[in-house]
Amino acid sequence: MASVELCRTLIVDDELLIRQGIKHYIDWEQEGFVIVGEASNGQEALELIELTKPHIIIVDIVMPIMDGEELTRMVKKRYPDIQIIILSSFGEFDYVRSTFQSGVVDYILKPKLDAQSLLGALKTAASRIPSLRNRDNNTEVQFSIEQTLEKLIAGYEVQLDTKAISKIFPYSHFWLLGLDLKIKGHLKKPPEALSLIKEKLTHAFAKSIKQAVCYPVTVKENVYVFLINGKNDDFLEIRNFIERFLAANLEIGGVLTEAFLDFSKVGQMYKHCLSKLLHYRFYFPNQRLLCKQNLPVPPPTCDHFNLDWFTAELKREHFDAAFQYLQEHVKALSSCYMTEVYEYKAFFGNIIFNITILLSNMDYDVKELEDSKYSYFKAIDEANSAQELMAILEQYINEVSLAIFSVKNQPDNLNMKRMMEYIIDHYAEPLTLTELAKHFHFNPSYLSSYFSTHNKQGFSEYLNTIRIEEAAKLLRQGKTPISEISSIVGYSDHSYFCKVFKKITGMSPSQYRRK
Repeated sequence: MASVELCRTLIVDDELLIRQGIKHYIDWEQEGFVIVGEASNGQEALELIELTKPHIIIVDIVMPIMDGEELTRMVKKRYPDIQIIILSSFGEFDYVRSTFQSGVVDYILKPKLDAQSLLGALKTAASRIPSLRNRDNNTEVQFSIEQTLEKLIAGYEVQLDTKAISKIFPYSHFWLLGLDLKIKGHLKKPPEALSLIKEKLTHAFAKSIKQAVCYPVTVKENVYVFLINGKNDDFLEIRNFIERFLAANLEIGGVLTEAFLDFSKVGQMYKHCLSKLLHYRFYFPNQRLLCKQNLPVPPPTCDHFNLDWFTAELKREHFDAAFQYLQEHVKALSSCYMTEVYEYKAFFGNIIFNITILLSNMDYDVKELEDSKYSYFKAIDEANSAQELMAILEQYINEVSLAIFSVKNQPDNLNMKRMMEYIIDHYAEPLTLTELAKHFHFNPSYLSSYFSTHNKQGFSEYLNTIRIEEAAKLLRQGKTPISEISSIVGYSDHSYFCKVFKKITGMSPSQYRRK
C-alpha cells in the first residue's frame, strides 16, 4: 500500500494542559494527522505558520496578545486554504459566530472536548483540503517515530509498530544521551545557533559511527535528548565519540544512561535515569560527560547546619569563625548531589537574608547589603551550578566583611563588643550593671547611659534577651526540667523567670516547650 502525506496540524491555546490533552486524545499518525507545532497565542501562531505550513489550525477563541477571532481573520486573508477548528467555552458564542463568518470548519466546546469530537472535526477539516481529498481510509499512513518517542517520554502507553521501529533501530542496545544547554552562558546564543548543535551532533555521529543510530528527540527547553541504538560491543566507540564532540563544543555538557534492550522502556529510562543525571549535573558542571558510574557511591551526606551556633557567633562578632563554618558547610553540601536544587538554593537565600537582618539589628551599616539583597536572590535563582552559588556566597561574604571592617575598629564599638562578650560568657551568674561597670572601669550611672546609646537594648533588657534565648534552646532540647532551667540561665526567682520569658516570647515556658 502506498504511503501518503499526513495532514499537518497546528495547536494554538494559551492553556498548556489543553494543548497536552489534545496531543494525546488520539493516535494522530494512525488517523492520518501529525502535529507540527504549538503556540500559546495568535501572534506566536502567525510566526509558526510560515515554518510549519499546516493544513489545519485548532485555535482557542480567548487568548492574550492576539485572540482566536483575530487570528482566524488574518489566517483566512493570508492563507485561505488553511482550515480552522475553534475551541470555545459556553460563554463565548458571539465570538464563535463571528469566526464562522470568516470561514471556520467547526467548533468544539472545551467542556465536551474528547477524542470522538476532536477526530470528527479533524476529518471534516481534512475533507475540505484538495490535496488530501483522495485519501483512502485503508491507505497506510506514514509512521512517525518522533511522535512515538515524544509520547513514551511523556509517560503515555503507546501501541508500537515493531516492524517500523526495527527498521529505524536495527541494533540490540539503546542508550539515552542528554545535552545540557544551561551551563556556561550559552543561553545568550540565538535559538537557531542552539538548533545547529542538534544537527551538528547527528551529522557527525552518522559520519563517524556506521553501525549505530543517533535519533534526536524533542523534550523541553534547554535540553536536547538523543536515542542511540547500537551494538554493545561498540559502546566504547560511541562514548569516545560523544566525549570528543563535547570537548569540541565547550558550551554544553552531556549525560549518558546505562544501556537498555527494550525500545518501549525509553520513557522509564528518561524519567528514572536521564532526568536524574541531568539534575546531578548541577553539582558536576565540569564533568563533560556524566554517567552513573562517575557518581560517588554511596552518595555523600552533610551534617545539619547549626543555625543557633552560627547566629550566636555572629552576635558575639566572631565573624571569622562563623563564616569559616558557613563556607565549610556549603563546600560539604555542594558534594551532596542528591539534594534537590531548589532546597540547595533555598539555603543560600535564607542565609543571606538572616545575616543581613542580624547585622542590621547589631547596628552595622548594611544599607548597601539591603540594596543588593534582591540582586543576590535573583542571582541565586538563576544560578545553573553549585559552583556559581558558592561564588555568589563568597561575593556576599566579601561585601559583609567591608561593612564590618568599616566600623569594627572604632573605640566605642570595641568597648561594646567586649562588654557584650562578657555578658554572653557570664549570663548564668548573678550579673549586675555595677559589677559590669567595675570590671570595665566605668562609672555605673554613666555605663547605663553608654550601654543604651551604643546598643538597641539597655543592660537589663540585653541580659534578659541572652538568658531567655539560652532558656529557649534548653526547652527545645526537651531534656532539662523547666523548674531547673531558670537557675541554669541565671534567674534565682523562678516566677520572675516565667514572667520575663512570657514577655519576650509571648508564651510561658511550658507552652513554648509544647509548641
